[in-house]
Amino acid sequence: MRRRFSKGVIAIIAIVSVLAVGITVGIFALLNRVTPFTEPAEGCKITTPEGSLELEIPQAQVASVIAAVAARRKLPERAVVIAYATGIQESKLLNLPFGDRDSVGVFQQRPSQGWGKPEQLVDPVYSSGKFFSALVKVKRYRKLPLHEAAQEVQRSADGSAYAQHEGEAKILAAAFTGRVPQAVHCWFPAPTGKTPVSGTAGARQELARALGSGTTLNATSQKHGWLMSGWSVAHAKEFGLRQVRYNGRSWTPVRGDEGWRADTKAPAGKVEIS
Repeated sequence: MRRRFSKGVIAIIAIVSVLAVGITVGIFALLNRVTPFTEPAEGCKITTPEGSLELEIPQAQVASVIAAVAARRKLPERAVVIAYATGIQESKLLNLPFGDRDSVGVFQQRPSQGWGKPEQLVDPVYSSGKFFSALVKVKRYRKLPLHEAAQEVQRSADGSAYAQHEGEAKILAAAFTGRVPQAVHCWFPAPTGKTPVSGTAGARQELARALGSGTTLNATSQKHGWLMSGWSVAHAKEFGLRQVRYNGRSWTPVRGDEGWRADTKAPAGKVEIS
């Protein structure tokens, strides 16, 4: 026996079906557009009065090395800003093992142009030193527009491109030089097992190589202490560090997204890593 429906009932069913399809499509579209509010598994954040930036850990490592090498040479913050703007344009502050023609490293320096051997130029300490050696030879580089100073060093196809990164470079320089305290914090899953002695020793040795100082991490000033602290936080994952302590503050990787926390036992004259 076949059931018959009136035209009105059929119309209602059709309308309901269309609405159901529309609602379903809308929900799927909304879900696809909304990004869940979740913190990345690892990363770094730089926070200064000039603004804030988010970096990948390898970018933060490179930035910390550039600042340390500049401090070793007693260069002004302007030199660091120029270096950062150049590095952002050339490699996004990544230590690239490749590039245009034979260019490699953070600054995409070319062995064929006399910058050094490829294996040297992929060492950020070496490549930063070569960049600064060339920069200080540029007359009045501190007074020149950033892109002009950078172009005098790089001799790239379009030197004007460096200028667009000056704002970001100033934020990074304020943080990694230590001028702005506790401005660098990173986060990543906690290291498993006991921190090896070679991890802290290796970190001390590598920081000393970049900074040209001893491995005791004694702070000659607060700025110097925060520079070493920022370097240590940026390299914590590489060396398996669980904590960095300095000047009444401490940082750990698991809660690193919360930044530095109060720690009344953290010394003012020395950076402690463990």
